[in-house]
Amino acid sequence: MRFGMLYELQLPKPWDSQSEQRLVDDAIEQCVLGDKLGIDYAWSVEHHFLEEYSHCSASDVFLSAIAAKTERIKIGFGIRQVIPNYNHPARTAESVGMLDLISHGRAQLGIGEGATRLELGGFNIPAKRKRAMALESAREIADMMVMEPYPGYECDDWSMPCRNVLPKPIQKPHPPMWMACTNRDTIREAARNGLGVRAVSLLDSEVAKTGSSI
Repeated sequence: MRFGMLYELQLPKPWDSQSEQRLVDDAIEQCVLGDKLGIDYAWSVEHHFLEEYSHCSASDVFLSAIAAKTERIKIGFGIRQVIPNYNHPARTAESVGMLDLISHGRAQLGIGEGATRLELGGFNIPAKRKRAMALESAREIADMMVMEPYPGYECDDWSMPCRNVLPKPIQKPHPPMWMACTNRDTIREAARNGLGVRAVSLLDSEVAKTGSSI
């Protein structure tokens, strides 16, 4: 069994002028301690506009700070919002490559699509298409981390000409990839695509009672 820490950077009100500073400092300090104690993973979410629930909108910056202060703990996007409205696929590939270099090959890439109206609406993402958009982007991100050069891509939501996306990650062909899963359908989708599962719970109560398979 392996153990990890997941950071939402939650910050209940009331706040003062130093609340966010203390929150970030404490989280980084905990990850440094986790590294020394033998914890296996440090994960960070990416959320936007969610007051109190999550003040972690720039997880790539946060994770880089952890990577620079630790030696062995794996550093994970848990998850990175991969729909192009949030982050262009090339920018995600670049961020993961850089994190893998800073951490000397400890990066992990969890992918996700977002769920709340505040986030989806803030970036003009159609809720009915978000999963398809996320999976399409994730596929291209994986190619960008491997191909030299990446041949380019064009779809209804974004396009990119042929370019060599740099830097390349140390881990080959690329860092392990995971998918945020909230129900059995997304777990099956992760399995079909060869992705690890990032979930709070894999079973609902009825499945747990009957012992039915996912």
